[in-house]
Amino acid sequence: MAQRQVSAYAEMVLTCNEDFHCTGEKVLQEHALLRVVSGQLTVIQAEKSTICEAGQTLLFPKNQLFTLSKQCYDGMPYKSVIISLPTQLLRAFYEINTLKDIRPAEPEILNLDRDALLDSLFASMLPYFDLNKPLPEKLVEIKTHEAIEILRTVRADIDGILSDFSEPGKINLADFMEKNYMFNISLDKFARLTGRSLTTFQRDFKKAFEMSPQRWLTKKRLTLAHYQLSENRKRPVDVYFETGFENLSHFSYAFKKQFGYPPTLLP
Repeated sequence: MAQRQVSAYAEMVLTCNEDFHCTGEKVLQEHALLRVVSGQLTVIQAEKSTICEAGQTLLFPKNQLFTLSKQCYDGMPYKSVIISLPTQLLRAFYEINTLKDIRPAEPEILNLDRDALLDSLFASMLPYFDLNKPLPEKLVEIKTHEAIEILRTVRADIDGILSDFSEPGKINLADFMEKNYMFNISLDKFARLTGRSLTTFQRDFKKAFEMSPQRWLTKKRLTLAHYQLSENRKRPVDVYFETGFENLSHFSYAFKKQFGYPPTLLP
């Protein structure tokens, strides 16, 4: 069972019972700051995975692909607080504040060092979830500004991320897809992240791979799944999601169609 609590300024993303494991893929349109309150969070990216426990804080830059795996840990359900950092608010902030560090920063998910200022920020917000009425808009703005100021204190190079308001530019489609094919997102989102319209994306894709995006994605995902099952001895139930399939039945059907036998028959 999962419960969801939402307020005007932040979101308690998910509360999981002890027997519950949940996953989800994301492409955020705004920067977001996340604190794990309890349980365990695994952030899966194209080339690495990060495991976070209670007390750890992550900054998620916008337009980055990742998968979140949230589960109970040490007898505690998964709980987290997310603070969205809207582009409109950040633009207004940097119009009146001088950049501390103008070096361009890599737009990667940051695992922030533990800091008393971050602890104080999230401790002050937790009681708000017990309120039965919306927070005043002015208080929302104050807490978001506080989050920005704390980020600028704990990371000297954070301005390079927060003050970057550019949209994804046109990048090498083949390289991007080879790194990110296992993420189960729409073609529209793949197109946007490579700096293309959907029509241009489909045209460039066929030129690069000589087949449609749907066919190529299915083939790549099934090849990865076969490797995970045969070489890493994983179970189908543990493989289907991480290789880009929405459910086990669809994965099993596609696997059998591709290889001639169901995934359960692999040695």
